[in-house]
Amino acid sequence: MKRFFSGIVALMVGVLMVSCGDDADTVEKDMEKPVISDDKDSYPENCQVYERGDVVPLRCKFTDNMELGNYNIEIHNNFDHHSHGTVAGDCVLEEKKKPVNPWVYNKSFDIPAGQRAFEAKVDIPIPTDIDAGDYHFMVRLTDRSGWQELKAISIKVK
Repeated sequence: MKRFFSGIVALMVGVLMVSCGDDADTVEKDMEKPVISDDKDSYPENCQVYERGDVVPLRCKFTDNMELGNYNIEIHNNFDHHSHGTVAGDCVLEEKKKPVNPWVYNKSFDIPAGQRAFEAKVDIPIPTDIDAGDYHFMVRLTDRSGWQELKAISIKVK
């Protein structure tokens, strides 16, 4: 009888070990945000002035500890003097004004699967018929796990 119970206990322990040995317990969880490079020529400098018709270049290196997902570039007016909390410094702002024909740029870009590093190269033409004034230039980087990093700076369009 002891051998019978010992056999059943051994069988149950074996079944439990196999059923509890799920791969999810051994998969590393991503707990880190991705990184947007801070190189001098990555994106416009805070308070940089552009002319209508110019091109705003983005040359960023993105990295992540596990896998990158996508990035988004957004440009919108700051005629009301709002803030995003990541701007490096204060620019001298023009007087508040109501937008008539503000520049709005918002485009997302996929990063090929499996990448831990990626070099983004985007040239953004500034329309010639937009309102001149204060704008925000924002880069959002999201990794495959959903973590996000944001860089927002102020630019001026004359």
